Amino acid sequence: MFSKPKISLDPQTDDSYLFSLIQKGNKEAFTAIYNKYHKQLYVLAFTYLKDKYMAEDAIQHVFTKLWEFHQDIAIKVSLKNFLYTITKNYILNQIRNENMVIRKNYELAQTIENYEDNLLQTIEEKELMSLFNKALSMLPEQKRAVCLLKFEEKLSNQEIADKMQISINTVKTHYAQALKILRAQLGKMLINIILIILSQ
Repeated sequence: MFSKPKISLDPQTDDSYLFSLIQKGNKEAFTAIYNKYHKQLYVLAFTYLKDKYMAEDAIQHVFTKLWEFHQDIAIKVSLKNFLYTITKNYILNQIRNENMVIRKNYELAQTIENYEDNLLQTIEEKELMSLFNKALSMLPEQKRAVCLLKFEEKLSNQEIADKMQISINTVKTHYAQALKILRAQLGKMLINIILIILSQ
């Protein structure tokens, strides 16, 4: 008996013939296809993904799927177009997934940053109010009362005068003198404290 001549396979061999052999599980045909197209597909993947390792993963994925499902794949176009389509689909999925990760990381970073900013602002406001209340407690009784009615109850000068049964001019004098004392103790912080109180 004569031995069957060995088939010569290389990247120049017709694609349809190579694929027919791949469908039969021919590893030499698979290697020939890989050698023929892996560089082209890598360039395609890298163009979109801009990452060497992700591009290499894309090519590995494409050829792994080609071999895993070689018996079930039915190519209605050229093998080249088929491989390009699989690669592009994988690339689009990767871009979509990577963008989701980036978006989630960005949102998480923003959330943490906003939380830290709000927390810091809250702490600063509490510290300022603590200093203010301490300074307020040291005011003479009537001056302290005027400030509390103005800041906490947000009463007008006339309402304070009516409630304390003093003249409106006396209210204004007490308030002006109280602010002078508070400004001497708190300095520039007093403006920030008043802004905090007004925003509440």
